[in-house]
Amino acid sequence: MSEPIHRRDFMKTTIYFVGGIIVSAVGIPVVGYLIDPALKSGSKEAWIPIGKLEDMPELNKPYPFSFTRVQVNGWERTATSHGGFIFRRSEKPDDILILNSRCTHLACTVNWKEEEGLFLCPCHDASFGKEGEVLDGPPPRPLDRYEEFRISAEGILEIFLKEG
Repeated sequence: MSEPIHRRDFMKTTIYFVGGIIVSAVGIPVVGYLIDPALKSGSKEAWIPIGKLEDMPELNKPYPFSFTRVQVNGWERTATSHGGFIFRRSEKPDDILILNSRCTHLACTVNWKEEEGLFLCPCHDASFGKEGEVLDGPPPRPLDRYEEFRISAEGILEIFLKEG
């Protein structure tokens, strides 16, 4: 036959069992809360509103724009500023050139010089034409373009931003 269980052993077993249930009930949600942000992946793609198309009336004149994109990676939040220039080539809404304002050499911000009709990079005196082509200086390629854009029903120009 089996031995009878002593009161002390019964109390120890009961306390360990109840303690394990309490630790599990509190610990599992805490661990889930701490790990959850690391498992989520923030979207790297988005449609960014730039402005109303009617506010960009002048043809062949650059319309500057800028925006800030916040990425969340786990517990880390990173804000990145972006900018560019919009050229309306004609009155047609889809005849638009959208250039990134970041120099392709060292990522300095280029500025439009109206009197010269070109973009100048202040870092190494690089210059770019109206279409973003390299005219002078060390940049290895033309200014990047925002190729994908759309115009919403409200007349707002939006660009598609991919970050890798």
